[in-house]
Amino acid sequence: MALDAIFKRPFAEQVDYFRQKLALPSAAWDDIIGAAHDRAFMVAGAQGVDLLADLFDAVAQAINEGKSLGWFHDNFERIAAARGWTDWTGSDSAAGKAWRTRVVYSTNMSTSYAAGRWQQLNAPEFADRPYWRYVHSDLPANPRPQHQAWHGLVLHRDHPFWRSHFPPNGWGCLCTVKIASAAEIAAAQARGLFGEPPAGWDARSPDTGLLPGVDRGWDHAPGANIGADLRELFSARVATLPGPLADAFRRHLETLP
Repeated sequence: MALDAIFKRPFAEQVDYFRQKLALPSAAWDDIIGAAHDRAFMVAGAQGVDLLADLFDAVAQAINEGKSLGWFHDNFERIAAARGWTDWTGSDSAAGKAWRTRVVYSTNMSTSYAAGRWQQLNAPEFADRPYWRYVHSDLPANPRPQHQAWHGLVLHRDHPFWRSHFPPNGWGCLCTVKIASAAEIAAAQARGLFGEPPAGWDARSPDTGLLPGVDRGWDHAPGANIGADLRELFSARVATLPGPLADAFRRHLETLP
């Protein structure tokens, strides 16, 4: 199958990735973090079973049908009101509501897209095209210099860089990864951007523990951990949560087959 046909067809991998998640309650955005997002859906502060189910369905519909941010904004507010969820972060102003719904919408759209791309790029039909190219997006108003520096970087798909730096690499990041053509490989070689990333790419800050150019909680490749067992992912995390939230986590995990 031609490359264009693969990537222009209805994005089944993106839809399937999101649908396999389990909706879990949370008090703060980092109750669920990193690779655990491959198996779990959360909206910070949302804990009710019906509320979570409605929010999950709204995000799923947005992904499956390509719904707009405006559509999601209206439905987020409608669901919150119907379920009596009134104290969510951002609910006290129009600007806050716009910010909160944009974060939930854009984060789930971009990570599900990336996870679908991960599945596509690793498909057997591309085994003979093993080099991937980092593509920086010019859309963000305040682009990250580190991401701009990675534009055109070409690495083998097995390079560990992709396990921690497969975009998005932070809030609002719109970078992507594509299979590199022969011409793009040659261009990367000419620019010194082939085979190895710039020195220091894996050096975590001694102060924050963060990798260069990667926000907290984003140092993983979306879609690379969908085979992980949720019980294993959350067994350690549950022990650190407040009692009621930990109990809610356990109840949700018990619904797994």
